[in-house]
Amino acid sequence: MLTRRRFLWCAGASAGAMLVAPQLVFASAETDRRFVFVIQRGAADGLNIVVPYGDPAYAALRGPLAIDPSTAAKLDGTFALHPSLKQVAQMYAGKEALFVQAVASPYRERSHFDGQNVLETGGNAPYQLKDGWMNRLLSMLPAPRADAIAFAPTVPVALRGRAEVTSYAPSSLPQAPDDLITRVSQLYAADAQLHPLWDAAMQARGLAADAGARQDPASLGKLAATFLAKPDGPRIAMIETGGWDTHSAQNPRLAGQLKALDTMLAALRDGLGEHWANTTVLVATEFGRTAAANGTGGTDHGTASAAMIVGGAVAGGRVLADWPGLAHASLYQARDLKPTIGLDTVIANAAGETFGIDPQRVGAALFPDGGAQRFGQRILKT
Repeated sequence: MLTRRRFLWCAGASAGAMLVAPQLVFASAETDRRFVFVIQRGAADGLNIVVPYGDPAYAALRGPLAIDPSTAAKLDGTFALHPSLKQVAQMYAGKEALFVQAVASPYRERSHFDGQNVLETGGNAPYQLKDGWMNRLLSMLPAPRADAIAFAPTVPVALRGRAEVTSYAPSSLPQAPDDLITRVSQLYAADAQLHPLWDAAMQARGLAADAGARQDPASLGKLAATFLAKPDGPRIAMIETGGWDTHSAQNPRLAGQLKALDTMLAALRDGLGEHWANTTVLVATEFGRTAAANGTGGTDHGTASAAMIVGGAVAGGRVLADWPGLAHASLYQARDLKPTIGLDTVIANAAGETFGIDPQRVGAALFPDGGAQRFGQRILKT
């Protein structure tokens, strides 16, 4: 019989089982350039990743969630990088990483499923397009050598389309959805016996990091590099990470998420060796989180977030932002960071520059409803 105590243990264990759920997607093409898309499923909090410490409203909005700038790597006079991203900070210092702040897809609601669909298909509305922008990108490259392969239970939407794709799923335990955790927290909030137990479980969840993962971040990055470095290997990859939906216990959970991401990106860099110079890695999420902290030590679904672009091909050492500010009058719908840069534009320009294709042509193919525009400056080295 499943007792309430046993349920608490199971929910806490499965919720903290895997902070970064590894799933890869590979595609092959006749080019020496590599393009990797890392999706952060669950809405990553860009305000605590690329921290606008110079904005006078930041600390008050975030309260106890605010990142102390003295512990973070200063990027410029306005932004700093979360302290868990130590390797990425080194990439930034070496001009191999840049960040885009206040970025968003065309989606303006707050459903994970719908937001991820818009991000992956390249449409302006959920389920408007049936194929994914990565599949359309693959069709633009010269003489593909092999079918795409997805290391996932099913091929992610971003790579679905006319190009033939196979998949392979590494075994992993599913984690409890964050919305379920929130509901159970509310259920036990007034229970004198169960609330302390649940609170302890949530603290353990926040500190568990990725201990339950079957594929640790370092091995995942090394595995991706092994495929990408082969002379006849893939040149396009997709890596899925989950667990970014931080409604509660955000500080320890986000720190663990980012440490795992940092480890994976460093392992990818080290594994690629000389091929890192020809590699572009884009890290993005379906939408951001609320500018203000909520009452449960976290943040709720928002709008704009931050994107990372790392790699030896990147003209790094910059933060690209048309910063809207965090004053109440500047927030989107009086609650979220306002989007000022289109994620479609970032994707089209990063992918186009990687493969030497005019970004406007790439934008028209990947985002047929016209969301992508020419970026004001290059993303990669000339």
